[in-house]
Amino acid sequence: MNIPNTLTVIRFLMIGLFAFLYLNEGIKSNEIWAFIVFLAAGATDVLDGFIARRYNLVTDWGKLMDPLADKLMLITVMVCMYIDGIVPLWVIIVIALKELLMILGAAFLYKKDIIVQANFYGKLATVLFYVAITLQVFKVQPYAWYVLLIAIASTIMAFIQYTIIGYKRKKG
Repeated sequence: MNIPNTLTVIRFLMIGLFAFLYLNEGIKSNEIWAFIVFLAAGATDVLDGFIARRYNLVTDWGKLMDPLADKLMLITVMVCMYIDGIVPLWVIIVIALKELLMILGAAFLYKKDIIVQANFYGKLATVLFYVAITLQVFKVQPYAWYVLLIAIASTIMAFIQYTIIGYKRKKG
């Protein structure tokens, strides 16, 4: 367990904290506190990636768990926003289905000692989801919705690329 992996574990814990804060109406300004946790999770994601690459602390565990923590946070945020009537159910279905297929594909390839790392579209989608959620928190409509749609398109493009890369590595 190194520093980047510890930050990833902390990010997993932040998922529960976000949901608790967002859904708990008894806490004053709970949405803002939840948003701060969400941003802190994003910051730890950037920090752990930087530290892992800069100090050669990249691990197979981190390659798998880091994106999983990100996606679980994203799905949690989207579910909370669905509960509040902010995003439609189909958004969650598309994201969750893509992530489930990614997890299954990654597990299958991992058994064959193949690790498929994040690509440009995946990173772009993550940034766009963060921007869309930030715009939503500050009620910047309709731009929050437009950015969310672009993020969904990017996540689908990332999935297609991951599938192609995984297929080529499995075949080769």
